[in-house]
Amino acid sequence: MRIEIPEHKRLVFEMDIPIRWGDMDAMGHVNNANYFRYLETLRIEWMCSIGCAPAPQGEGPVIVNAFCNFYRQLEYPGQVLAKLYVSDPARTTFESWATLERTDQPGVVCAAGGATVIWVDFPKQKAAPLPDWMRAHLQG
Repeated sequence: MRIEIPEHKRLVFEMDIPIRWGDMDAMGHVNNANYFRYLETLRIEWMCSIGCAPAPQGEGPVIVNAFCNFYRQLEYPGQVLAKLYVSDPARTTFESWATLERTDQPGVVCAAGGATVIWVDFPKQKAAPLPDWMRAHLQG
């Protein structure tokens, strides 16, 4: 199945993720929980690549909503090409979107998901405005 990413979403990062033998379940395909792990890995690697390292005593991103739609099974062995898109920066939030496809089947999306991200002041446990440097990454 081919998925169109709407224009207002901007590609910001992509990476390959190996499918591990242990990612599969008794049915012989990647367990649905592992798709969320792939999406999490993609978001974290992007965050680290732009200098947004975890800062438990400061501010940073928190996922408040996550989803994944499954279109085709992923199976071992293989590599997943994960692509991350962002959109809709608001005062304290932005949207992230992702596609997962096998590297040996370019353009054929096996799953697509996303997450709403909120910027948080961790010591205060409250939402905080997106910093200018993060907004610049989101808007390109």
